[in-house]
Amino acid sequence: MSESKRDAATVEHGPIVPCADRTRRSLLLSALATGACLAAAKSVAAEEDQPGADMRPQKGDVLVVSEGEHAGEIIKPGDLRLGGPLVRAWPKDPRTSVVRNGSRLNEVLLVKLDPGELDDETKAHAADGVVAYSAICSHAGCPITAWVKADQGDKDVFKCVCHNSEFDPRQGAQVVFGPAQRRLAALPLATADGALTVAATFLGKVGAQPGG
Repeated sequence: MSESKRDAATVEHGPIVPCADRTRRSLLLSALATGACLAAAKSVAAEEDQPGADMRPQKGDVLVVSEGEHAGEIIKPGDLRLGGPLVRAWPKDPRTSVVRNGSRLNEVLLVKLDPGELDDETKAHAADGVVAYSAICSHAGCPITAWVKADQGDKDVFKCVCHNSEFDPRQGAQVVFGPAQRRLAALPLATADGALTVAATFLGKVGAQPGG
């Protein structure tokens, strides 16, 4: 190629980069990306391995948002809208700042309801109309993700979309539809300094058990 043609090609297409240079650059970018992923994974693993991270919710723990743009923020009753949607939360030790996310069995569902709709038992472990239940379905251990109209009736309920079990949080999260045989474990709540806190350990068994 003549010098003039080479110059024209450079102007039109940019500098000619040898294949070896492009390969090295691709490998470097790939290595950097892999390193960033590994660093993030190690950071998450280190957080979940902290002492106390796998302990069940303890009296006095605060509750923090478990996902989304507000993840890690302390939850106050006023942060929840009356009637839903549900909010997923982890307990957090306020003394050590350890979030108890080392076990999926520690995640809870929060929803704010009209206190007048709660039965006496449920009202006893609610705080400002907010109730908390295990986020793990008692049927097969799937995570409960939906807050939708009940299959039978016009009220919103927790729904496990794996096998369609539904739980009414107004009545202690008892089963109102589907194959589950046990209600969800309830987590009694209180408030301290304006934030939602854990008043006692779980009421009932958390997660799936033989026989549902």
